[in-house]
Amino acid sequence: MKISHAVTVFGRELSVRSSAPEEKVKAVEAFVNGKLQEIGSALKNGDAQLVLTLALLNTSEELLELRSQRELDSTADQRIRSVIAALETI
Repeated sequence: MKISHAVTVFGRELSVRSSAPEEKVKAVEAFVNGKLQEIGSALKNGDAQLVLTLALLNTSEELLELRSQRELDSTADQRIRSVIAALETI
């Protein structure tokens, strides 16, 4: 069941609906604000749209890298299981 949560992102209060527990929503809020702070402090121009766009791009890059690594790990795991199965038949 989704419930409403009040979060503040980039100084703007928002109401979001989520089935996640409050702690998870707060963790996401803190992560997003941390990314925005990190990007914003590195820029001379504090343009909010630029900060948001760069944070989205950085986070998307991290997500894609993690997905790629997960696929590699899954492939390696399958190979290891195959080797173990082959060794068990000896």
